[in-house]
Order: sequence, then C-alpha cells, then structure tokens
Amino acid sequence: MRFIIGFLAGVLGALAGWFALAMLVIGISGPDRDGGIAMGAFFNIGPIGGVIGFIAGVLLYRKFGEKRTAPQADAGQPGTAAPPRKRVSRPFAIVVVAILAVLAWWAWYELIRSPYLTQGFMTLNLQFRLPSGMALPPDPAGIRIAVQEGSQTLEPALGPSWHGTDEGRRVILAHVTLSLKTSGRTVTLELPGVPQQTWPLELSRDPGPMPGYSDWKLASGRPAPAIEMNYRLRADR
Repeated sequence: MRFIIGFLAGVLGALAGWFALAMLVIGISGPDRDGGIAMGAFFNIGPIGGVIGFIAGVLLYRKFGEKRTAPQADAGQPGTAAPPRKRVSRPFAIVVVAILAVLAWWAWYELIRSPYLTQGFMTLNLQFRLPSGMALPPDPAGIRIAVQEGSQTLEPALGPSWHGTDEGRRVILAHVTLSLKTSGRTVTLELPGVPQQTWPLELSRDPGPMPGYSDWKLASGRPAPAIEMNYRLRADR
C-alpha cells in the first residue's frame, strides 16, 4: 500500500509539473497564432516538468504521507520494544486518490463523452443542383447557406470554384467544417427570388467519413422550384 500511494503521489506530481511548466512557457512566450509554441511547450518542455513533479510528489509523500507507529513491547523478549513501523497517512492517501479520481473522470468525459466528434473536425461538402433551365445567381453574395449543427449555426464557404454542372443542370458547391456530436443537423438554402429550402442531414450523432456523395435529395415539403442537394463527409486529417 505504501508503494502504491507513493507512486500515485508521484503521478499526481508529474501531471502538475508537466502542465505547470508548459503553461509557464506559453505565458512567457506571449501570443501564439498558429499553436506551434503551445505544442512545443506541451510535448517538448512539459515532460521535463513531469519528471521534476514526479520526484517532488514522491518526496512530499515521504514527508507527509508516512507516519511512524509508536514503539511496542516485544512479546517474545520482555523489556525490549519492537522498532517503530511506517504506515500510510490516511488523510494524505484520501486526498491523493480523490484528486486522481477526479482527473480520471475528467479525462474519461473529455475523451469518450466529449461533445466533439471522435474523428476530429470533419469537412462537409455540399452540392445543390438547380432545376433544369434555372440559371445561377449572378452574384454569389446573394446565396445564403446555413448548416444547423446542434446549438450552433454554421455558414458554409462557397470558395473560388463555387459552381459546376451536372447532367446539364447548374450546381452550387459549398463546404463547412463540422465539429460537434449531435443527432440533429439540417441544411438551409436561400436564393434570390426563391423560397427558403431545408434538408435534414441523415448522419449519425458521431459520424465517420463517407466513401462518396449521398443520393440527391429534395428539400422538405418540396417547394417550387425543386432544388436537390447531396453531401459528403470527409475527415480533415
């Protein structure tokens, strides 16, 4: 038991030292636009703090986590006392185990029950196929696309190549980044002079990449003119 509590105290000290040194380096370095300093501080410099913290945690255990029992008379040899023994301090052990339990629960929540997609950020490619004979809007600024992902509303980007052709029909191309686990996602399209049209995205709560585009789907309620939409989901990494 003494070894286990001492080791856990070292682990707790390693975590504290790792994060403390990494955050100190980040704070001293100042603003970091591309995240390079933060990554270097955490993975390159942080382990040094982890080693120092582990040693400090073990030393703290040796100082505060162990108690010596009072000498007791040796029944086999009257008049002599058995040497005192070391035992784990119960309050120290409770504090160490409680803190590690909280950290383990937090890690489990963030890594397994995280609100973010397990696959990481994913790109949703959208294609809107206009009815035969319908022309594209003259100005892409008049196109309004919105993706509802849980509680957040995303605005897909059209990009330089924002249109194409499929079977002689004009197609609007857009993409957006998805990040949240949610069971409800919808896509909304507004064009000048055309009623707003909405499509549900038939994706699971925590979807994975799709091998290709979905089938073309008509908007809910099928308003006129009937615009079709399909989509593809791919991993960013």
